[in-house]
Amino acid sequence: MNQTIETIVNSKHLAVVGVSDKKMGGLIYKTLKQRGYNVYAVHPTRLTFEGDKCYPSLASLPAEVNSAIVAVSPKAAEAVVESAKTTGITTLWFQQGKNVSTAVLKAQTAGLETVSRKCILMYARPVTGIHAAHRLLARVFGRL
Repeated sequence: MNQTIETIVNSKHLAVVGVSDKKMGGLIYKTLKQRGYNVYAVHPTRLTFEGDKCYPSLASLPAEVNSAIVAVSPKAAEAVVESAKTTGITTLWFQQGKNVSTAVLKAQTAGLETVSRKCILMYARPVTGIHAAHRLLARVFGRL
């Protein structure tokens, strides 16, 4: 596992940008919370998510948060990168499933550490269910 992945999965505090009731960001938030992570929901208009406070932006997060999972559209991901450049966020995990290559390049150019084209739920311990099976297959085929 590369160092950036280790940094994120070992973080005590993780922001999840793009929480939603019916989209991947919400599933990531709920699963990470169940796995014992201190998660912070980020959504520009929601006040709460799953009964927890929702932060409108990366800039509004507590200072101890320095890693964020990005589960938004490619255009919104670029805005997240711009915000991260001016906050304490130093590591961004761009959740797989969307073509965020431009946002990833902008983040790397700005000196931020990034992970992309991978699912956080295959790495955040304890890995269970379908993600454990995917992780096993990734290990077998040298993609972990």
